[in-house]
Amino acid sequence: MDAAFTTEQHEIRRTLREALTEHVGSAADARTPEGYDTDLWTRLAGRLGLPGLAIPARYGGADRTLTELALACEESGRVLLPSPLLATAGLAAPLIAALGTPAQRAELLPRIADSSLTCALAVPGNLAEALALTGDNTAGAWAGGGRAGGIQARRTGDGWNLYGEAPQVLDGHSARLLLVAAHTGGFPRSRPLLFQVDADAPGLTRTRLTALDGTRPQARLELRDSPARLLGEDGADVPGALCATGRGAATLLAAEAAGAAAGALSTTVERVRAREQRGHPVGSVQAVEHRLADLYVHVQAARSAAYYAAGDPAAGALALAQCLETLRTVAGETIQLHGGTGFTWEHEVHLYVKRAAADELLFGPVHRLRDAAAERAGLFAFSEEAAGRP
Repeated sequence: MDAAFTTEQHEIRRTLREALTEHVGSAADARTPEGYDTDLWTRLAGRLGLPGLAIPARYGGADRTLTELALACEESGRVLLPSPLLATAGLAAPLIAALGTPAQRAELLPRIADSSLTCALAVPGNLAEALALTGDNTAGAWAGGGRAGGIQARRTGDGWNLYGEAPQVLDGHSARLLLVAAHTGGFPRSRPLLFQVDADAPGLTRTRLTALDGTRPQARLELRDSPARLLGEDGADVPGALCATGRGAATLLAAEAAGAAAGALSTTVERVRAREQRGHPVGSVQAVEHRLADLYVHVQAARSAAYYAAGDPAAGALALAQCLETLRTVAGETIQLHGGTGFTWEHEVHLYVKRAAADELLFGPVHRLRDAAAERAGLFAFSEEAAGRP
């Protein structure tokens, strides 16, 4: 595989890094009502076309690939930038492109590309299971399933009404359009479908949660006979579309985690150069140099895995496992190497630890990501012939 970036990709990275270097305050941005800096989001959309990087040109996008979007996620992860990029461009846009009717794609994708529309994917169960990151999603347990539970959809004349709850929705409190997974068809023929629900729909209550990682805002959604519009056709393969979207989202999350690990390492290197002990920089101590060198190797291996997955999204979940493990390792070492200041709320290095822990809770854990990847690859397949038995 050729991992070299093109001139255009280097320019995307440089421009975005410059813009984010000028902008300081990820923790402060997360405390805004929207959970991110809306002015910065608009500037990034206008300057780089950020939300439309991977959207086809006929819908107003930049018509680039998953690699360009992964570059953007890596740079935003480096500074833990709160933004609707993952929820809107990484989850919602691919689902609209895969399942939406021509009219729905023509209506929604241009608004996503120009940043006037932000979206969120709401599933009543585990998001990692819905995206088939930690196992098969065809059973539909992540959507509630069965007679009750989850979110139920029923026809009302020419439309649909939804009833139920989604307990953890990324950017669910601020998104202007919600893609809600709900069950319909009745027991035992129940099947999951995706529906569009407007942010101001009657019967919809959105409650922002106090999340472990404040830079990754979440909300609880309650729907009480809320009007909805079906995304695509009634017979659409929703589990298949979610699985394909999950592979791309895992790649973006892997790049984001690799960027966060690189950001934590860069902050640590600056700290040990400035911090002195007995008149010498802490960074000049050989044991510290060795620890930093090990972390550098971890970060570069994580980046390699992320961009390999950008070229082959089938490896997304495995790359995500490696990058989440790297972020956890680097974040823990970051706290240690910062000394006493690393344990205080005043210093922002604790945000990297929270990002590592929160992402594992949302999209992992690491061992389940690897276990599911091994199952898909057939590594656990067992036969009597292979065992040499009659």
